[in-house]
Amino acid sequence: MTSAPTPTPLTSDDDWWRSAVVYQVYVRSFADANGDGVGDLQGIRERLPYLRDLGVDALWLTPFYTSPQIDAGYDVADYRDVDPLFGTLTDFDAMITDAHALDLRIIVDLVPNHTSSAHPWFTAALAAAPGSPERARYLFADGKGEQGELPPNDWESIFGGPAWTRVPDGQWYLHLFDPAQPDLNWRHPEVRAEFEDVLRFWLDRGVDGFRIDVAHGMIKAEGLPDVGFNSMTTGRRQSELLGKGRLPYFDQDEVHDIYRAWRPILDSYPGGRMAVAEAWAETPQRLARYIGPDELHQAFSFDFLDATWSADSFRKVVDTALAESTIVGAPTTWVLSNHDRQRHVTRYGDGEVGLRRARAAALLMLSLPGCAYVYQGEELGLPEVLDIPDELRQDPAFLRTGESRDGCRVPIPWSGELAPYGFGPASSELSWLPAPATWRALSVAAQTGVPGSTLELYRAALRIRHAHPALAGTTGGITWLETEPGVLAFRRAAGDTELTCVVNLSGAEVTVAGYGRPLVASADLTERGDGHVLPVDAAAWFERR
Repeated sequence: MTSAPTPTPLTSDDDWWRSAVVYQVYVRSFADANGDGVGDLQGIRERLPYLRDLGVDALWLTPFYTSPQIDAGYDVADYRDVDPLFGTLTDFDAMITDAHALDLRIIVDLVPNHTSSAHPWFTAALAAAPGSPERARYLFADGKGEQGELPPNDWESIFGGPAWTRVPDGQWYLHLFDPAQPDLNWRHPEVRAEFEDVLRFWLDRGVDGFRIDVAHGMIKAEGLPDVGFNSMTTGRRQSELLGKGRLPYFDQDEVHDIYRAWRPILDSYPGGRMAVAEAWAETPQRLARYIGPDELHQAFSFDFLDATWSADSFRKVVDTALAESTIVGAPTTWVLSNHDRQRHVTRYGDGEVGLRRARAAALLMLSLPGCAYVYQGEELGLPEVLDIPDELRQDPAFLRTGESRDGCRVPIPWSGELAPYGFGPASSELSWLPAPATWRALSVAAQTGVPGSTLELYRAALRIRHAHPALAGTTGGITWLETEPGVLAFRRAAGDTELTCVVNLSGAEVTVAGYGRPLVASADLTERGDGHVLPVDAAAWFERR
C-alpha cells in the first residue's frame, strides 16, 4: 500500500452531480492493458480520452479492491488496496489524476453490507469462540432445533438458498448473498468507525463520490424475525418483494443513522463529493428517505429501467420520479442498464426492434432533468449475450438459481475483426468471457465517424445536453404536451429557448409539427408538409427559439 498523494479534486461546481452523465465502468470488462484477459485500472486510464470525447462527466468504477473475486469484487478482503488483478494503488492514483485533468470525476463502489470471507475480521471471527468480540462484528447466531441444526430463521439469500451457513462449532453466520460474503453487524461501533475511515481514505486520494452497494441492507430487524415464507415452503422467493414489500433484513429505519454520520464527512471535502444509493424500498416515499441534505445525494430509480415499452408506463414512472425529486430537493437518477440487469436492447425485444427502441430510450433519458447513468457498451448498442456456455459463466448466482448476470458483463468491443475486438493489447487474444462474432460491427472503431451509428447518436445527444440552455446544468421540470395516443412529448425551456423531446411508442409512424427544427433523432426523419415523420420506436429532439 502506498500513501495518498496530494489529491486533485475538481472544485469548479459543487453541484455537478445534479445534472451529470455518469458512465458505469465494469472494471474487469472495460479495457485490459496487460493482456491477461481481465480489464484493469491502466486499461481505464488509457481509454479516458474516449470517455471525454463521448461527453460524460464522471465514471463509476465497480469494485477493484483486494478480493477473492467470488462475486466479481463485491466480496472485499481489503477496502484500502487494489487487487493485483486490476493493478496497484499507484495505478489508481495515476488514473484519477489523468481523469481529473480531462475534467472527468471518479465515483467508486463501496460495499458496506458484507465483507469477503477472506477479510481478516472474518477469519478472526471463525477462529474465535461464540460470543467473542471478533464474532460481534458479524451476525452470528445459534440455530434452531434440538441440536441447533436448523438455521436461526427463514431468511433467503438473494442468490438463492438459505441466507445462513453453519460453522464447525455449531453457530450460523448470515450472508444475504453468497456464503463467501458474510454480513457485517452495523450496530457494532467498530464497524461504523471502520467504514468512516474507509470513506476518508478514498476521499483523501481525490475520489469524487461513492456508489453505495446494498445501501438498504446494513441494518437487520431486531431479533432477526422470520419473513414467514420462502422458496422452500411456498415456491416463492423472498427476493420477489424487493421494491414491492418490506423484508426484515432490508430498509430498516435505523439505516438512515449511518448516512447521517457519513454526510458530514463528504461535506468536509471540497469539490462536491457525493454518494448515490443502490437501494430498494417498498414505496417511492421510503426510497426518498435515503436522499436529502443530511443523508445521501442520490438514489437510483430502477422504476425507469423496469418501465415497459409503452407511453403510459414511461409517463407514470417519469411523473412519479420528478414529483419525489421535488419533495426531497434532489435530482432524479435515470438508468436503462447496469451490471446486474439484462441489457435494454434485449429487454426491449432484441435484434433490430430492440436496438431501435434502445436508441429512442436513450434520447428520452438524456433529455430528462436530473442525472443519467450510462452502462458501458450501451453507447454501442450492445445486446445481452444469451449463449455463454455454462462452463464459462462466473456469476455465483448461476449455480444457486440458474440465473446469470454474465451476459451483460462481456468485455466491450473496441476494434478489429476477431474477438476479443481490441479488449486487450494486440498481442493478446484473452478475454475472461467470450464476445460474439456479431459484435465486430458494433465496436468503437466500426461506429466512430459513421453517421447514424449508435455511438455517434450518443455523442451528438451528449454534446447537445451539455451545450443547450434548456438542458445544460439544470434540474428544472418538464411540460407535457398534447399528442396522439402512444406518443410522448414534453418541453424543457430556458428563457425563450425551448427543447422538445418526442418519443413514438404508438406502433405506427407519426407526423410531428410545431416544435421547431430537429436537433438529433434516433432514426431518420423525413419532411412532410410543415413537419417531420417520426418512425415507429423512434425519438427526436426539436428546438424552437
